[in-house]
Amino acid sequence: MAYGDSAIPTTWWRNWVAFQTILIKEVHRFARIWVQTILPSAITTGLYLLIFGNLIGDRIGVMDGFTYMDYIVPGIIMLSIITNSYGNVVSSFYGTKFQRHIEELLIAPVPNWLILAGYVCGGVARGLTVGVLVTIVAAVFTDLELAHPLLVVLIAILTATVFAIGGFINAIYAKSFDDISIVPTFVLTPLTYLGGVFYSISLLAPFWQGASLLNPILYMVNAFRYGFLGVSDIPVAVAFALIVVFIVGLGGWALHLLNRGTGIKS
Repeated sequence: MAYGDSAIPTTWWRNWVAFQTILIKEVHRFARIWVQTILPSAITTGLYLLIFGNLIGDRIGVMDGFTYMDYIVPGIIMLSIITNSYGNVVSSFYGTKFQRHIEELLIAPVPNWLILAGYVCGGVARGLTVGVLVTIVAAVFTDLELAHPLLVVLIAILTATVFAIGGFINAIYAKSFDDISIVPTFVLTPLTYLGGVFYSISLLAPFWQGASLLNPILYMVNAFRYGFLGVSDIPVAVAFALIVVFIVGLGGWALHLLNRGTGIKS
């Protein structure tokens, strides 16, 4: 049980090595193909800011006391974090199932919660990496100011965690490569674009304002925007609480599915 000069329980050490292995594999995976996993978000961000910020933004004018360019930057950064953290896990874990590497994990003396944590942290790593890159690109177009820097980092990590877990659940249920694109295309993308990335819900009619409150991404985008600009359509405490609830709920669901062997054991 002794490793070096310190006594570390064998189980703890084995779990730590297993977690590191999964995480490092995930990071190497998206870093190796950075042209496909990281670069596209930077290009897309540049196009968003050029078209919506520069060309259309001048016509829209001021929104909540800020130029339109400044207003949409936090939402665009959050958009990249959401799509990349989700996409990394859903494609990676489904690929592990498809190539039958999952069997090696299942027979290894590694608890299921650690497998989940490794893949989720890999998704968070990609989401935050792309988020930083997108922030750098945005800084070329406008002067970024952080009203609450710690809140920006915290919301980014928690939101990436939510969608990394969501990607894991999607991968568990997926039976083909087509299945891993259904949720991002028909659920995630509409919710994201209707989540206040490009507008304030105060511009909407009362009915649609109420309907927008059913969109969880609205809370994440607004909490993130509050960290940058200090303005939000939603109470930040409510947004934070909702994100935590999603992490606990989705995390418990994913672990339950993994323990049952849903979509894995046949």
